[in-house]
Amino acid sequence: MSKQGYHHGNLRQALVEAALRLIEEKGPTGFTLSEAAKSAGVTPAAVYRHFEGREALIEEGARQGYAIFADLMEHAWADGKPSALAAFGAVGRAYLAFARRYPGHYMAMFESGISPNRVPALAPLAERAHAVMERATAALTAHLPADRRPLPAMVAAHIWAMSHGVVELYARGEPGARAPFPPDDLLETGIGVYLRGLGIIDADR
Repeated sequence: MSKQGYHHGNLRQALVEAALRLIEEKGPTGFTLSEAAKSAGVTPAAVYRHFEGREALIEEGARQGYAIFADLMEHAWADGKPSALAAFGAVGRAYLAFARRYPGHYMAMFESGISPNRVPALAPLAERAHAVMERATAALTAHLPADRRPLPAMVAAHIWAMSHGVVELYARGEPGARAPFPPDDLLETGIGVYLRGLGIIDADR
C-alpha cells in the first residue's frame, strides 16, 4: 500500500491492511507500529490520528476478520440447504477456507491474545459466527428424542475446537508438510466419527 491510500482518504484502512500483511509475515507481536506506518507509506505520527496504538490496530484487523468470518459461516450454512448434514459439513469447511484465505485476519482474531469478551466491538461478530454453528447443530439433532439430544452449544463447541485444531496443526504453512492427509479430509472424517459416536447420524453414512 502506497501513500496513494492516504491521499484518497483511506489511511485508516491502509494501516489495517499493512498490519494484516505484517501479522501474516511476522505474527501479531512481531511487528511495530512504525513498520505498519512505513508499509502504508506514512509517518508513525500519522497512525495516531486513527489508532491509539498497535493493539487498537490489531483489534480493528480482528474486527474486520470476525465480520468476514461470520458472513462466510452464514453463507456456508445457507439455511440448512440442501440438507442439514451437507450444510453442517460446509460450515466446517468454511472454517478452513477462512484460515487459508485470510491468514492475517485469522491470526489477529485467534493468536493475538485479543478476546471478544473484553473488546465490545468484537463480541457481537464473534457471537454471530458461533450462532451459525449452534443453529446448524440444532437442525442436525432435531430428529433425536429429547432425552438423547445433546446440547447444541456443546456440540458446536466441540466442532469448533476440532476445526480450530485442524487449522492450527495441519492447515497452516506449506500444504501437506505436517499432515499425512489433506486438512479437509481430516476435518470431515473427524466430524463424521464424532457425529456417529453421538448417534446424530447413522453408522453407514
